[in-house]
Amino acid sequence: MAKAHKKQHIQTNVIDMTMSRLAYLYDTFDTVVVSFSGGKDSTAVLNCAIAVATQMKKLPVNVFTFDEEAIPPETVEYMERVRQRDDVNFRWFCIPIEHRNACSTSQPYWYCWAPEDRDKWCRELPDGAITDMPRGCKRGGIPQYVPLVFGPEFGTVANCMGIRTQESMTRYRHVATKKGDRAYIMPGQRPHSHMQNCYPIYDWATEDVWLAPDTHGWDYNHAYDIMSQCGTPLSLQRCCPPYGEQPLRGLWKYKTCWPQLWDKMVNRVHGAATAARYANTELYGCGVTDEALPEGMTWRELTLSTLQKLAPESKQEAAEAIAMCVSNHRNRTGNAAMPDDEPHPQSGFCWKNLYTAAKIGGNKFGRQFQKMNTKALLERQKNGILE
Repeated sequence: MAKAHKKQHIQTNVIDMTMSRLAYLYDTFDTVVVSFSGGKDSTAVLNCAIAVATQMKKLPVNVFTFDEEAIPPETVEYMERVRQRDDVNFRWFCIPIEHRNACSTSQPYWYCWAPEDRDKWCRELPDGAITDMPRGCKRGGIPQYVPLVFGPEFGTVANCMGIRTQESMTRYRHVATKKGDRAYIMPGQRPHSHMQNCYPIYDWATEDVWLAPDTHGWDYNHAYDIMSQCGTPLSLQRCCPPYGEQPLRGLWKYKTCWPQLWDKMVNRVHGAATAARYANTELYGCGVTDEALPEGMTWRELTLSTLQKLAPESKQEAAEAIAMCVSNHRNRTGNAAMPDDEPHPQSGFCWKNLYTAAKIGGNKFGRQFQKMNTKALLERQKNGILE
């Protein structure tokens, strides 16, 4: 049986802990950079890094952003204010980066700032934007670009990211399973092992990142004010492009908060208008998830039947995710058969839950299967089974 990893509360506040972590990074790495999106989490990392770099006489702070094009105007204005700071060395990239489009199965990806889509761009390029792809890299996602922007010539690189474990059980496990005081530093991956991703605010709570700008007088992205005025719940207040699985449920807010931007966003990717209307329903795997099982079928049969109807790429990804869940179930139960409609008391899985995840079309980032794993964990804990 695996070991349980429980959170422990200590007396030191999160600001002090973050400052200590960043000081260690500045002492240990040749180059420290802040990955900045303009959101509330990266705002916390940026301001803590500026404070530490000031104390250690390491200014200016290296900051970079990959502009994702379909973002609120207040986000652009905030990033411009950060770029104008004397204590910041700001790199503003506007290059065709691959993003998920969960609005459509026929166009599962879209590329911001793609030259071939020039007539569909949501806005004009900002002044001074870097538009060349680093080192001739072929189109890919942000993780593929970052190590190329800060290559081996920068020595060892600490890439500080505004990632918090409270937002994801998977993130929490990733940090909790590491030992020692440096659990927030992730090992570099070949062929770019010179760079390590670092999560200095990993233990911050949602309340911490929302209160910090007011408490410490930090500048922040006023797009959040617009969303609050429009009644958007805090849990849905994100400033990233809303076409992916995770932010899709908040797609509707762009029509309310930024109607002029929305007119362009709705034509930017396939399926955006439909997703804005139905993203919070069972059509997209949200809202009501219980449905009648077709007569004469089991949930296992329905899951496998649904899998066969997916497009080849989505089918492969969904099949791999289902296979992983089945493997986890067998490892926890000694190869017991997976129940059809009630979670197994030891593994927490059943075929009905896997069907819910499979039916939305492959689930590129594994968000739905991550939910299944979380539900499984809760089921095991309810039955007194720790991991």
